[in-house]
Amino acid sequence: MKKFGKVVLGSMLALGGLLSNVAVSPVKAQEEYDLVVWEDVYKSNGITAAVEQFEAEHGVNILVIEKTYAQQLEDLRLDGPAGSGPDVFTMPADQIGTAVVEGLVKEVNADDDVKASFTESSIQSQIVDGKLYGLPKSVETQILFYNKDLIAEEDLPDTLEGWYELSQNNTAESFAFLALFDQLYYTMGVIGGYDGYIFNQDENGNYLPEDIGLNNEGAVEAVNYVSKFYTEGLFPDGIIGEQGINVIEALFVEGRVQAIISGPWNLEPFTSAGLNFGVKELPILPNGEHMQSVAGVKSYNISSYSKNPELAEEFLLFITNEENSLVRYEETLEVPAVLALSDHPSVVENDAAEAIALQSEHAQLVPGIVEMNEVWNSMDPALQIVMNGQSSAQEALDIAVQQIIMTNQALQ
Repeated sequence: MKKFGKVVLGSMLALGGLLSNVAVSPVKAQEEYDLVVWEDVYKSNGITAAVEQFEAEHGVNILVIEKTYAQQLEDLRLDGPAGSGPDVFTMPADQIGTAVVEGLVKEVNADDDVKASFTESSIQSQIVDGKLYGLPKSVETQILFYNKDLIAEEDLPDTLEGWYELSQNNTAESFAFLALFDQLYYTMGVIGGYDGYIFNQDENGNYLPEDIGLNNEGAVEAVNYVSKFYTEGLFPDGIIGEQGINVIEALFVEGRVQAIISGPWNLEPFTSAGLNFGVKELPILPNGEHMQSVAGVKSYNISSYSKNPELAEEFLLFITNEENSLVRYEETLEVPAVLALSDHPSVVENDAAEAIALQSEHAQLVPGIVEMNEVWNSMDPALQIVMNGQSSAQEALDIAVQQIIMTNQALQ
């Protein structure tokens, strides 16, 4: 997954920082711990029991520090060489190619049985040039959240056009439907449904960085379609830009919007906020195709700067096993990537997990190659100027794709 506008807690160091309850003692210096683990914000409760068990079985001390997971690789670039980085950290799968190229992650030695215990797409997301560089933590994709107090399930439109029509009843204070369509992470679901694509692949599944389908006929049609939510004033001005997701989520929590497109990372926050909400797979597009989505995989990885890489690898295998993955799911509601848990009652009887599973049938993994970085950098600004009415879709997408190709060629 790319970026989600979560509250950034920053680097919470052992001295005076806000530590998870699995940290042994906040007064110890980081160097006194056998392993330092960077976990995602609000998610350390999911590994509390596992960490304590691992400590007892191995006679070690582990420090867990919460950090926004999409930011961890960037922090590792500075903290790793300085000796203040983690042994184990977590990141989105689309960053794995960059991490490998920059030498920031160690290869993981897992046997075939371990690899086979995860869903195929999730374990493949951790493989670069035939080598394994992490183990899947969870899988996620966008879903539709709706407020049951504002709209009944039987009244939910099945199509995006239906939500467009319902949005004609918007007021200055209330909205039918909101989505961050000026960000590729969200718009890709529409683009993909119109046969647009990021990178084409050869017969062996290798990505072709110069074969980009983000400005083909289908992609242009898709962007033109979603732009009308903005140009016709159906979306409020404040949701343009990466931080717009914060506005969308705030409006949903305030009960001012019937439905939004977001992801599983909001299941726990919306539940804690006391919202009476439901979840559903994404709607059908005007061309009759199901709206696609970006499939995200969070992983646990080992820093190349780890002073205890063998112990870190043991921890990785332990924290991602079936038992601990189930506990983490039950505590955090992050859908596990362990294959055996796909039929577990705790998963199949959960509406959110079911919605994610249904939508995952229409989800595509983000290419985990270094060339993906420029795709985000070029496409988001291009989409924003289209949604602002400052450029045609064709012109903006043509420029963005050319920029992606030129920048990536310069890296070679």
